[in-house]
Amino acid sequence: MRLVWAFLFALASGVVFAASPEDDYIAARDKAISDIAAQESSNAEVEALDGANTKALADLEKRLSAILGPLAVKDFPATGTINLQSLSASDIGFGMLDGLRYAKSDAGPSIVATTRGLVERWLRSKADEDDEGLRLPAGIDEALKLDAFYTQAIGSDAAFVKTLDFSLKKPEGADIAVARLGGWTQDVGPIYDQQVVVAVVKGDRVLIAEAPASPPVPKIAACDALWTAADAAAQKFQQAYQNSDLKDQQAYDSANAAWEKGDGDYRACMGERLPGDPGFPALLAEAQQLADRMTGK
Repeated sequence: MRLVWAFLFALASGVVFAASPEDDYIAARDKAISDIAAQESSNAEVEALDGANTKALADLEKRLSAILGPLAVKDFPATGTINLQSLSASDIGFGMLDGLRYAKSDAGPSIVATTRGLVERWLRSKADEDDEGLRLPAGIDEALKLDAFYTQAIGSDAAFVKTLDFSLKKPEGADIAVARLGGWTQDVGPIYDQQVVVAVVKGDRVLIAEAPASPPVPKIAACDALWTAADAAAQKFQQAYQNSDLKDQQAYDSANAAWEKGDGDYRACMGERLPGDPGFPALLAEAQQLADRMTGK
């Protein structure tokens, strides 16, 4: 009898068990991924795969637009395009954060907007990654402090590498506000074209802004010298490796170790010295303004 009443109650209050718009979005996304994988397994034509991918992304974009509504951040458009770049696991841009990207141009500032629920789902999937290098913590607070989060969430063909964290004044109403200075790279060594990246969590919304550093991050001679010396040492080991017909593993390992150490020393130097540069207050102000605008100031 108790089970009967429980069933009748469930029917009477079916809203409790109804799929949410986020559930529907995830189901549609996963089905599209599965369908495209099946087409790839059956050796479908590239044109057919591209068409299926484009159609599915358009559908997912509409679903996300309905979930998020128009963006209301000064100097950014109200409507966005889907942040996902591909639904094929074999493509660059697969597995990025579910959300919409808002930007007036490819080169200018952008914001990726999503919900706390979608971020939490995405992080849970990353927490189970077999590849330790791709694994992320399940908690938003922890994840926003990691380069790997930004690399996987908003990047596609390069890694985000932090130069330093900004000390932000958390905007009123924000639950979390994180700001970093860094750049996108496919190799070790100095990154002279850097970005200010700001993530804000407010209620159910998560916004991640990226803007070119203004003014540009200056070169600091002492830091460049650390990298130049490390690169010179690495090049000698690399030459020895080449001269051995690629058999001298120790020389190969020593070259990579010198590059890695030089990269780390360079970034540590920049993080220590950059706050004393005359242009740093403007960079900090840029980060603060982005955070404030994303919370409605």
